[in-house]
Amino acid sequence: MDMGIKGKRALVCASSKGLGRGCAEALAAEGVDLVMNARGVDALEATAAEIRETYGVDVVTVVADVTTAEGQKAVIDAAQDVDILVTNAGGPPPGMWSDWDRDDFIAALDANMLTPIALITALMPAMIDKGWGRVVNITSGSVKAPIPALGLSNSARTGLTGFVAGTSRQVAGSGVTINNLLPGIHATDRAIQLDTGVSTAQGISMDQAKTNREATIPAGRYGTREEFGAACAFLCSQHAGFIVGQNLLLDGGAVNATL
Repeated sequence: MDMGIKGKRALVCASSKGLGRGCAEALAAEGVDLVMNARGVDALEATAAEIRETYGVDVVTVVADVTTAEGQKAVIDAAQDVDILVTNAGGPPPGMWSDWDRDDFIAALDANMLTPIALITALMPAMIDKGWGRVVNITSGSVKAPIPALGLSNSARTGLTGFVAGTSRQVAGSGVTINNLLPGIHATDRAIQLDTGVSTAQGISMDQAKTNREATIPAGRYGTREEFGAACAFLCSQHAGFIVGQNLLLDGGAVNATL
């Protein structure tokens, strides 16, 4: 299927690896020029070079921590007039309710709620002026089914979901859509982090921790960045203009819910 977005320009945050990279690659495959952001220069430049060579699109890189005011300014300055925004930031650490204080919650809100809102607020007006735009936020399956050990993430990402629910309906008439992609466990560094925590806490091997987690997923495996990226590209496509304010689970069926 031709997504109809060749020649568009997209900002993809945290895109040197993992799910962000999957989204960047899928958009590049559709002929979308990219502004790519990450904190680590080596991984970002290596990924950008590979995407340029493979897909022949223009790629601008911005090395910055997008959860800081300075990082946001650098990314926003480089991404003026983009047609597509994919927000993404690593999740806060797991733990117990008794582990966290106010500062921990403020940090989680800054990274996983207020940062995407800042990027949306800065970049969406140009999309509205053009009469076309796509915003996709990478959140988490935890906004549908809270994960006990991820209380910080549950809280912050659910706050972003509430913001999107209202805002998406305010701008849909301008040709701009905002939707959320909700990943379950994918084969990324985040999965390694979570499996390491389980391995340490339960005194089992990493392989066993992964096997145990896969057993909770009806698909029987972790997702891949490629299939996640394909879903992102579709939400960014010309065909997705009637999809507004939705939360699309990509979790292999792990969340057991009718709606």
